[in-house]
Amino acid sequence: MSNSPTAMPPLVTDRLVIRPFISSDLDAIHAALLDYAPATREERAAWLRWSIDNAEQLAALFQPPYGDRAIVRRADDTVIGSCGLVPAMGPFGLLPSFADIPPARRAHNVPQVGLFYALAPDVRRQGYATETVRALIDYGFSAWNLDRIIAQTSYDNEASMAVMRRAGMRIERNPAPEPEWFQVVGIIDSLPGRPEADRDAAQPSSTSESSSDSASG
Repeated sequence: MSNSPTAMPPLVTDRLVIRPFISSDLDAIHAALLDYAPATREERAAWLRWSIDNAEQLAALFQPPYGDRAIVRRADDTVIGSCGLVPAMGPFGLLPSFADIPPARRAHNVPQVGLFYALAPDVRRQGYATETVRALIDYGFSAWNLDRIIAQTSYDNEASMAVMRRAGMRIERNPAPEPEWFQVVGIIDSLPGRPEADRDAAQPSSTSESSSDSASG
């Protein structure tokens, strides 16, 4: 565990620990992510080494703790997924919550702090995704004094949108057809008085976490 003031400490919830990856996590995280991000074991090993190095080097440089962290089930100390904070770039000015961006710049890509998560298929529909997202949000607001955190998903990922809502996010949709990767954005603010628009407020939301239990920053 790094002593850097910018390193993310383990985040402990009722059922989970969110912590840096270690080399012995390879088999568990490879199995957990195989359907979400198909890769060979060698490719996953390279990614895991990079994830471990990334966390250590960002902390050493006093940078924000961006990158993957292990989601560990406390009951049996099993790695069940990956999550983290990430710099997110996109045309956020197209969304109602970013109406303060001047009209001439609304289609420009601007940075935000995002969160992401991905869980193993056999642990979905158990509330772990919501527990993970809430922990990341609490950490971002309390430790980093962020004013806003976002998450992104696709138009058809109702399960991910339901997780965002349960974590307190409002859902906004890109009104433009492009870019293809910028479809649905969950937004949560730390300060009162921010826009509370929810483009899907009139639509029923799923109450379960389905087979597409993932979101990106």
